Amino acid sequence: MLVQDFLEHSAARLPDKIALVSDGKRLTYLEADAQANRLANALKAHGLQRGDRVVLYLPNSLELAVSIFATLKAGGVFVPLNPSTKHDKCAYILNNCQAKVLIAPSRQAELAQKLAPEVPSLKTVVLTSPPVETPLETPANTPDVNFLSYTELQSDYPAQRPPKVNIDLDLACLIYTSGSTGEPKGVMSDHSNVVFAAGSIVEYLGNVESDIVIGLLPLSFDYGLYQLLMVFKFGGTLILEKGFTYPAAILKRIEEERVTGFPGVPTIYAVLLKMDLSPYNLSSLRYLSNTAAALPPSHILEIRDKFPGVTLFSMYGLTETKRTLYLPPEQLDKRPDSVGIAIPGTEVWIEDEGKRLGAGQVGELVARGRHVMRGYWANPEATAARFRPGLVPGERVCYTGDLFRMDDEGFFYFVSRKDDIIKSRGEKVAPKEVENVLYALPGIREAAAIGVADPVFGQAVKVFVVVSEAHALTQADILRHCRTNLEDFMVPKYVEFCVELPKTPSGKIKKTDLK
Repeated sequence: MLVQDFLEHSAARLPDKIALVSDGKRLTYLEADAQANRLANALKAHGLQRGDRVVLYLPNSLELAVSIFATLKAGGVFVPLNPSTKHDKCAYILNNCQAKVLIAPSRQAELAQKLAPEVPSLKTVVLTSPPVETPLETPANTPDVNFLSYTELQSDYPAQRPPKVNIDLDLACLIYTSGSTGEPKGVMSDHSNVVFAAGSIVEYLGNVESDIVIGLLPLSFDYGLYQLLMVFKFGGTLILEKGFTYPAAILKRIEEERVTGFPGVPTIYAVLLKMDLSPYNLSSLRYLSNTAAALPPSHILEIRDKFPGVTLFSMYGLTETKRTLYLPPEQLDKRPDSVGIAIPGTEVWIEDEGKRLGAGQVGELVARGRHVMRGYWANPEATAARFRPGLVPGERVCYTGDLFRMDDEGFFYFVSRKDDIIKSRGEKVAPKEVENVLYALPGIREAAAIGVADPVFGQAVKVFVVVSEAHALTQADILRHCRTNLEDFMVPKYVEFCVELPKTPSGKIKKTDLK
C-alpha cells in the first residue's frame, strides 16, 4: 500500500462523505481526490520526477492537505515546513533536500522570489490562493524557475488520476527535526513506514469511519501530520484548524462539528485546565490523546475530571519512529506517570552499553519495528549513530536518545533526555540554533540556552548571556532580536545576565552547572 491509497480508497468507498473542513470550506473525499489529481498532473507536466522533493511551506489549510497527496500521486516526496520558519532556515532546508518544487502562500511571494536564486535545484514555485494581485514575476537571475498559481493549475489540469510509479520502499516524506548541532535533519519516511505507523495508531485508538478528529497542530509537526493521514486512512472527517490561539472558538467548533477525537499536547491541556468548560457541549468527545511531552500525573487527574467519560491516551514518540509507546487507558489510575508499552506490532527495550536492562534500571530506550524510519537525509554519520544494527541481519533499530526505566510488569517511564535538546510546546528546539541567533546580536559575548521545567510548555527556553561593557543590552532588546530571527516556539521565555559562564577545562561552556 502507498500513502496516497488512504485518500483514493476512501474516495472510492465514501465519495460524498466530508473528508476535510478548514477555513469555512468543506471537501468531500471525491473532491479532495480530484483536486490532488489536478495538482499532481500539473506538477508532472512541469517536470516533477519520481523521488523529487516538494517543500510545502503552508499553514494548515485545504491547499496543504491537497498538496501532500498531490505530491505523492506525482511520485514525489513531500517536505512539510512550518510557515513561521525564517529565511535562512528555509534556504538551508530547500538546499539540503535539493527541492524541485516550493508551494507557498501568495503572501510569501516575496520570500519565494528571494529563495529562488539561492536554491539551484528549485524549478517550480506554486503560490496558493488567494491569488496574487499582481502578475507573478520570476527573478531575473533565475530564468529557469516557473512561478505558477495554484488556483490556475486547478483549472487548467485534468482530474484524471495519474498512474502510480512508486513502490512502498520509496520515500513518502522528509520531516525536518532539530539536531544537537543546530542544523535541522530530514527524517526519511518511506511509504511502508507511514502506512505501518498510521495503521498501528489507528488500531490502539480504535478509530472508525464515524470519528471526527480536530487537528490543531501544524501538519509540519508529525503528530499533526498523522491526524490527516490517519483520518483519510479510516475514512473519518478532519476539522483542520490553524492552532489553539483562541481556545473558546475551538471548543465551540468541537461542539458544532460533534468532534470525537482531540489530539493535544501538554501546552493545550494546561490552557484547558484553567478554563470553565461548562458553557460548551463536549459530549461528542470519545477520546483525547497526548504526546510531544509527558503530562504530569496531576494534570492527568484534572483532565479526567474535566472530561468525564472520555478516554485519555498518554503516548510517547519521536519523529524517527513516529510513535513508540502508548499507555492503555485502563492503566491510567494504576500508573499515571507511565507512557506505556510498545505500540502494536513493535518491540522496545532499555539498554546501556550494549546490555539489555531489567526492571528498575535506567538506560536508553531502543525501538524495533516497521515504524523505524529510514534515517536522516544526506547525513550518514547521524544516521549511523541513531539507527544501528538490529536483531535480524540487515535490520536497523532506533536508539531514541531518551532515558527510561521499566516496572516489573513491563510498563515504561520517561526519565530524561540524553542530549540537551529542548522540547517546548511540542516542538524540538536545538540550543545551538538559539545561541547562534544570540551571537548575531552585537554586544553578546557569550550565550548558552537550556530547557527548564515549565507547567505550560513542558519545557521553556532559558538563555544565559554575557554582554560586553560597550553595549547596554536589555532583556527587551534580546527578546526582540529573538522574535525577529526565530520561530515562535524557539523564543526564550527567560533571560539571565551573567558576568561569566561556567567552563570545562577545555574551555567549553559547562551547561550542567547552569542547570
